[in-house]
Amino acid sequence: MVKPLYPDCEPPGLALRLMAIVCLCLLTYVNCKSVKLAMKVQDVFTTAKLAALALIIVTGIVRIAQGEVGYLRNSFEGEYSVGGISLSFYAGLFAFGGWNYLNYVSEELKDPNRNLPRAIYIGITLVTVVYVMANVAYFTAVSPQEMLASPAVAVTFAQRTIGVVAWIMPVFVSLSTFGGLNGIMFTIARLFFIGALEGHLPMIFGMIHTTKLTPTPPLLLSCAVALLMFTTSDIFVLINYLSFNQWLWVGVSILGMLWLRYKRPNMHRPIKVPLVFPVVFLAMCLFLTFMPLYASPTETGMGLVILITGIPAYYIFVIWSPKNKVIQKFSECLTIEMQKYLEVILPEQEEKLLEAES
Repeated sequence: MVKPLYPDCEPPGLALRLMAIVCLCLLTYVNCKSVKLAMKVQDVFTTAKLAALALIIVTGIVRIAQGEVGYLRNSFEGEYSVGGISLSFYAGLFAFGGWNYLNYVSEELKDPNRNLPRAIYIGITLVTVVYVMANVAYFTAVSPQEMLASPAVAVTFAQRTIGVVAWIMPVFVSLSTFGGLNGIMFTIARLFFIGALEGHLPMIFGMIHTTKLTPTPPLLLSCAVALLMFTTSDIFVLINYLSFNQWLWVGVSILGMLWLRYKRPNMHRPIKVPLVFPVVFLAMCLFLTFMPLYASPTETGMGLVILITGIPAYYIFVIWSPKNKVIQKFSECLTIEMQKYLEVILPEQEEKLLEAES
C-alpha cells in the first residue's frame, strides 16, 4: 500500500510501521464492533488472497508451457545443514500456518465434532497445494537470490510477468496480509478470553461487550501486544522468538494428550485419531524445538528467556495474588471501573440478562 507513494525508491521504515499500526488498529476496531462484520471482512480478504494466488499459478503454468524453467533446474543445490533446515521450518510453517487457530474458536463452530476435523483436513490440503504451486510459479521468473532479497516476492513476480496490470498485485498482497492479521486477532483474543475464565489472566479479559457480544478487552490486549512488536524491524527475529515457544508448547500439549490416551484409554473422545499421527507430530515438535537451540542459540535463547519470565508471573498473579486481600480489593475496583468504561460483563451475566428480558 505504501509502495505506490515511493515508486523510485524503497519506502522508509517509519512509513511502513505507521501504515501497519493504522491497519492493526482498524482491524481491532472491526473485531470489537461485530463478529459477523469481522467474518465478512475475512471472507473478502480470503477471496482476494485466493484470486492473487490463482493469478500467480496460472501465469506460472503458462511460463512453464513456454519453457521458462531456468530457475527450476537444480533447485536443491546449495549449502544446508540440519540446524539450518530446522530454522527454515520456522519461516515455512509460519507462512503455512493458520490451521491450528481453528482449535481456539471451536466453541463458535456449529457441530465442531464433525466440522472441525473436516475444516482442518480441507484447510491444510488446500493451503499446501496452492502455496507449493505458487512457489513453483515464482521460480519461473524470479531467481532464488532475488527471492531472498525481495520484500514482496509476489510483487516482483508480477512486475516481470504481467506488465501493465502488475499494480494489482500489491493490492492483493496487502489484502492477504490484512486477512492473516484479522484471522490471528479473531482467534488469539479467544485464547486470552479462555485464559481469563480459567483464572490465568485478570478477569476483565474474560468479559464480553453487553450488546455487541464481542470479547473487547482481550482484543485490545492483543492489539497492545502486537504494537510492542514494532520495537524491532527484523521479522525473522520475531518468527524465531515466537516459533520456539509455539512448538515447545504444542509438543507439551501433544505429550499430555498421549499421556491421557495411556492413563485413561476409555475416556469419551468425540475426536480421536490413530496414535501414529500424534507420535510423529511429537517427534517433529521436538526437532523444531531443540535443533534451533544449536543452530541459532541467541534468538531461540531469547525465546526461552521470554518463556521463563512466565514462571514468576504465574506465581505472582495466579497463585499469590488471589490470597492477598489488598491486591484482590484493588483488582476488583479496577475491574469494575474498566467494566464501566468498556461496557463489558461476564458471559454468565449476559445469559442472566437475556433470561430476565425473555
